[in-house]
Amino acid sequence: MTRQFYQFKPLNVGRFLLWSLFALVLVLAPLVFTSSLSHTILSQMGIAIIVCLSYNILLGQGGMLSFGHAVYSGMGSFLAIHTLNKISSGALGVPVSLIPIAGGLASMLVAVVLGWVTTKKSGTTFAMITLGVGELIWAMSLMFPEFFGGEGGVSGNRVTGAKVWGITYGPQVQLYYLIAAYTLVCTALMFAFTRTPLGRMLNAVRDNPERVEFVGYDTQKVRYLSFIVAAFFAGISGGLAALNFEIVTSEVVSGYRSGAYLLFTFLGGATFFFGPIIGAVLMVLAFVLLSEFTKAWLLYLGLIFLFMVMYAPGGVASLIMMNLRVAVFGHLRKLWVGYLALALTALVVLTGAAAMIEMIYHLQLNAALGPELTFLGARLDSRGLNSWIGALFVTLTGLGLFEVCRRQFAREWDHIQQSIEKEIKRREML
Repeated sequence: MTRQFYQFKPLNVGRFLLWSLFALVLVLAPLVFTSSLSHTILSQMGIAIIVCLSYNILLGQGGMLSFGHAVYSGMGSFLAIHTLNKISSGALGVPVSLIPIAGGLASMLVAVVLGWVTTKKSGTTFAMITLGVGELIWAMSLMFPEFFGGEGGVSGNRVTGAKVWGITYGPQVQLYYLIAAYTLVCTALMFAFTRTPLGRMLNAVRDNPERVEFVGYDTQKVRYLSFIVAAFFAGISGGLAALNFEIVTSEVVSGYRSGAYLLFTFLGGATFFFGPIIGAVLMVLAFVLLSEFTKAWLLYLGLIFLFMVMYAPGGVASLIMMNLRVAVFGHLRKLWVGYLALALTALVVLTGAAAMIEMIYHLQLNAALGPELTFLGARLDSRGLNSWIGALFVTLTGLGLFEVCRRQFAREWDHIQQSIEKEIKRREML
């Protein structure tokens, strides 16, 4: 007689609290930020979260560097806007709230066709194929105006179709809550994907493809299926973007858009699931807010990316997790003085360097307005020697102070890490 044994598996309370907090933030955000501009920015953040997480299926989980992910979010946008126009003309009776799913299914079909060739190889070859496919689709978007709308794009009107529960999606806040619902569900599904056998095997293909083939798995099939999954969620984000902006142009399939997904997924932290969420928020803030403050915002963005690659290749998420580890062992309070010193000296460097950058841009773009400009409340003369010497002095002084603080902080950090390792070994021996 076979005896049955039952094992109690406790609930993961921490994970439940995190997901509940995420849902609560999505619900309360438009109640805290009540302006129409805030609702628009929040909507764009939700869309960006989905597409960056979908891109991280390729980059972070599969080790596949793609330069053409915008093809799938963009094709989702085009199919969604055409579906919206079909609903407006009365040819379809689908609710507007389901249009993003149509965009996801369309992108998935595109990935079924293009993905098999794209995932034939990995590494550099994969990256070059995605770049070629991306440029091909972008060129096609200008060659076939019947579908892509040419340079003017395709426009639509989201206030159409059946009004489920009286919701018209005319007010931005109504559309935000639709985007928030899709963001929560898609984020949960993509997290669940990381726990599936396919998601685990994708990690194995990333880390050691030879061993995966040795145990009998086809690495291309794993990459191909994961590629289709990533395209599906990218298409959903594209469909939401089509509803949000009510116009889709060829820019949505451009290499510029793919590069933005890559850059901000990396900045957020591709090695952690929540990293792309941070990157998505930073992407919207950079595109919407930073671009309003200065014309040199792309240069600042490039410099930030450069320094992150050099000093924090794991992205913002890795910095958070490293400091969380220090906090768990009770050493974080020892570092606050060092962090404050680094922040202040880095601010001095940024002020001096930004002054020189703004003067250069003023000379190149606004020379007709005269040599003077206002920077942080100060008057600078872009043609005056004093302004240049002052900005250079501030930059060099800040660099010197920053290096002194950095070395001191590095010594303290190493000492704390050694203490943590000793504590871990002591606990293992108990």
